[in-house]
Amino acid sequence: MNAMVTATCISEKKGTRKHSVPSITLLENHGILGDAHAVNADTPLMYRHRQVSLLAEESVDKMRALGMELKPGDFAENILTKGIELKALPIGTIIKIGDTESEVTQIGKECHNDCEIKKLTGKCVMPTEGVFAIVRKGGTIKPGDTVETSLPLKGKAN
Repeated sequence: MNAMVTATCISEKKGTRKHSVPSITLLENHGILGDAHAVNADTPLMYRHRQVSLLAEESVDKMRALGMELKPGDFAENILTKGIELKALPIGTIIKIGDTESEVTQIGKECHNDCEIKKLTGKCVMPTEGVFAIVRKGGTIKPGDTVETSLPLKGKAN
């Protein structure tokens, strides 16, 4: 099976759950058009490398196996994938979806203190399996799009 996008999600306000949308538009060095977490002039430097978040459907399935009913976006992911082990990608990996290109900058992140999922189950997959990236080339992504990866050339200037 080819790796593919199963859902695209945004949230218009920080602190709210992301919800599925038919497609998302990635903007170079910004993130997702209309998403509250896209980079802007007020974004602290320490967070500018987290323009887009990705999570594997297989990771969400681990939590579903604990009896949780979960929808796309419940882990605050922008892009939900199937058929690719995102958490195993090295930092610097280029992810190509449609015409877009993003570069993996971080694997995992600390859960918020008020993470509903962690409160309910005692664990959350985002801290170890969520992937963050910066947008190198913009474009539109929709469910069903193929996901391809490549490692950057050594010594290539950014």
